Amino acid sequence: MERLYSPWRSKYIDTFKGKSETENSCIFCSALAGSNDEERLVIHRSTEAFVIMNLYPYNSGHLMIVPNRHTANFSSLSISELAECTNLLQVSQQALQTLSTPHGYNIGMNIGRSAGAGIEDHLHWHIVPRWNGDTNFMPTIADIKMVSEDMQSQHSQLSQIFKNILAGVL
Repeated sequence: MERLYSPWRSKYIDTFKGKSETENSCIFCSALAGSNDEERLVIHRSTEAFVIMNLYPYNSGHLMIVPNRHTANFSSLSISELAECTNLLQVSQQALQTLSTPHGYNIGMNIGRSAGAGIEDHLHWHIVPRWNGDTNFMPTIADIKMVSEDMQSQHSQLSQIFKNILAGVL
């Protein structure tokens, strides 16, 4: 069997393993507890969940929807937590569509290390915008992942789009 490797992910998985480099706690809980959303890449906060940009994105606009409550057990989520996370997935898709008009999306959750979870201890959904022809062999051949957008600029734009969608402007 031939294997393709994604070495750019190793830094993320090996460095964090669910922990912040500077704080000995969950990086999602640290982001939620922090007050500088731009620095922490938090796009939107709700009562039971929040949206954050992926620091090591597969593509520009890679977002994660995270329940506020620290849990690795999917079946422990309440109906209201699930509803809020699902709503934020829909709003995230709308926001990404408004921002960059992708051709498609990957939406999913990895539960447990063997399923590919880089952060095992805190559930989170990924929503990754996709464009025709956006995959290539640069990461495998040259250990380079191309991300075509400045993350701080994208954070600012997505935060405003989220506010407009939730206010009924978009």
